Amino acid sequence: MDFAFDARTEELRTELLAFMDERIRPAEAIAHEQRARLADPWDTPAIVDELKAEARERGLWNLFLPDAEHGAGLTNLQYAPLAEITGRSPQLAPTALNCAAPDTGNMEVLAQFGSDEQKKRWLEPLLAGEIRSAFAMTEPEVASSDATNIRTRIDRDGDDYVINGRKWYISGAMNPDCRIFIVMGKTDPDGADPRRQQSMILVPRDTPGLTVERAMSVYGYEDHYHGGHAEVVFSDVRVPAANLIGEEGGGFAIAQARLGPGRIHHCMRLIGMAERAIELMCLRAVSRTAFGKPIAQQGVVQNWIADARVTVEQLRLLVLKTAWLMDTVGNRGAHTEIQAIKIATPRAVVDIIDSAVQLHGAGGVSQDFPLAELWAAARTLRLADGPDEVHQRSLARRELKKYR
Repeated sequence: MDFAFDARTEELRTELLAFMDERIRPAEAIAHEQRARLADPWDTPAIVDELKAEARERGLWNLFLPDAEHGAGLTNLQYAPLAEITGRSPQLAPTALNCAAPDTGNMEVLAQFGSDEQKKRWLEPLLAGEIRSAFAMTEPEVASSDATNIRTRIDRDGDDYVINGRKWYISGAMNPDCRIFIVMGKTDPDGADPRRQQSMILVPRDTPGLTVERAMSVYGYEDHYHGGHAEVVFSDVRVPAANLIGEEGGGFAIAQARLGPGRIHHCMRLIGMAERAIELMCLRAVSRTAFGKPIAQQGVVQNWIADARVTVEQLRLLVLKTAWLMDTVGNRGAHTEIQAIKIATPRAVVDIIDSAVQLHGAGGVSQDFPLAELWAAARTLRLADGPDEVHQRSLARRELKKYR
């Protein structure tokens, strides 16, 4: 395994670091001020559109998509250090580069499984950053960590499908630019194979019967840049049969294909979030004095910083190994490592950010620093794309199988 950056990665990394320093970091405060003046809180601040246009001009666009026909054509190993850099400003940078969830996963689904018509109507404008999208899988009435529990129905009726169900924490749904939902539901609820009961289907935002009932907060934050999270009701929503993605019964497999890259992308960005927390810790430590000496000279603070650096280096190596395996043996061959990083990374990064909060005192929980929002985002990722316990269960079973 050689984790040295190749020439293209180094070139993009240099360009992206400059873009972060010159444009993204200064834009954080500007975006916050502009958002406070918006008539609709879910509208996009003007600075975001400016950043998107500049990122596209600089060639920092759709970096996440390995499909060279539609994206940058980078491998997972090439994309990893770039995604890490965007994680240092997780609300603004991924959006500016058109590399923000849930659009990234939805574009991957359409690129891999969509029909030519679906790609033309929905993938192309998503790739161009002209529209946003939502992914509707999680439901409030069942334990959605087990996808076979999903109750939403997708019933065939002549040349149409009719959708009925309730979803929540549907990322992207509050954004006024959200034009399309990818919805997962059951087309064969009584099928013998529980992993062949589900399908995925495209539902335009303006389809009658689709109602966005309310915004869902995450630890009190509304996550505007990702288009928020919503509770959505589908009541006799009728769409053409051509809107089905792939085949009936293929929804579970599509979900697994979507979530594999999504999990590693989250972990890549989490490392960037940890680096931002370490940076803030060090700046705070050298600038504050307590009990007669700089905080940086306090032993407990030095321990926090040292432990954080060791942890980040370990996590980065595991993520890079996982990216390398995904590139060389495929997602299935890297399944153990994908689950390992999904368990280890959010948990460790939460602890690092928590230490940074503690070091900042009252400032750490305030709006004057990004730490509270970073903590909320990292803590949420212990649930998103499958909670820790589901991955631990699967990983343990795989280990135990070797001895049976």
